[in-house]
Amino acid sequence: MNSTKTTVASLVEKLRALPKSSVWARRFAALAPLWTLAALFLFFGLASEGFLRPINLRNILTQVSTLAIFATGMTFVLLLGQIDLGIAAVAALSAMLGAHMFTKMGIPEPWPILSGIGVATLLGLISGVASARFRIPTFMTTLAMQLIAGGLVTYISKGRVITEVSDVAAFLGSGKIGGNDGLPVIVIVAIVMLLLGHVILRYTRFGRYVYMTGANKAAARLAGVNTNRVLIIVMTICGFTAGFAGIISMGRLHSAQPDATESFLIDTIGAVVLGGTSLAGGRGSMLQTVVGLLIYGTLRNGLDNIPTIDIYLKEFITGVVLLIALLINTVFAGREQRDQTI
Repeated sequence: MNSTKTTVASLVEKLRALPKSSVWARRFAALAPLWTLAALFLFFGLASEGFLRPINLRNILTQVSTLAIFATGMTFVLLLGQIDLGIAAVAALSAMLGAHMFTKMGIPEPWPILSGIGVATLLGLISGVASARFRIPTFMTTLAMQLIAGGLVTYISKGRVITEVSDVAAFLGSGKIGGNDGLPVIVIVAIVMLLLGHVILRYTRFGRYVYMTGANKAAARLAGVNTNRVLIIVMTICGFTAGFAGIISMGRLHSAQPDATESFLIDTIGAVVLGGTSLAGGRGSMLQTVVGLLIYGTLRNGLDNIPTIDIYLKEFITGVVLLIALLINTVFAGREQRDQTI
């Protein structure tokens, strides 16, 4: 008996002594979001008869497509260990400006859409320059930008909804290829944006600079990386994707609404972090963001497909499940080598 206890104790000690940075541990940690997604699919597939139907799976992709465009830019920002709090307001400004120019000023497309996206990109550039050149935290610069963009939305709209949008915006947001049962254009746009983000991060020098700057800014600077330029470009990218997402949202709703994109800030950050991208920077990828988006979309859609759940409890349940998923992903991922002193 004593011998057995000694053997078990020895085995436990050996398991505890295994290095946290082992290959298998890292692979298991990287797959933690996938386990979460699989668990959600299994649960909702058993709890709802219509969840796994092809039309509903297509609905999930459609529902997360606008969020995916936001998340493309936010992935770059979080990989730097930064934050952008202004994306929702900037998106609303892009949509409202585009709709106002088309409807009230009679300017033909594509100039209203290009102007809306251009202004959003400019605001992202300003945020990046303010943070890089004047050492102002992105938390503060983008919070200010949120107020600026929100104020401009109120001024342009006077609090009213513009219900007329251009055919181009409507096609991007709610058009379909292949008839009524075809593939939504918004899904194609989202896939293209995510793919472009993946190519930039994975296969370009700038992508490597993003990871280097997010992992260790001082070391990246010593290695010759212009970290200020990297920050400026990343914030500009995030402004562009926010503006584009605003146009897409306007086309999907067939209207420009001052508060239509308010919820996207929290949803975007939540989806990207759910996929495994670290808020501290240096760890994550666009593929992980895709998994996070699918987790978020599956949860939202799955709750809607269970009629027994009180509609007034869905937000609460969503928050609880997301918190549990984040905790699980964090525990499985473990601590980074640079955080082991915490």
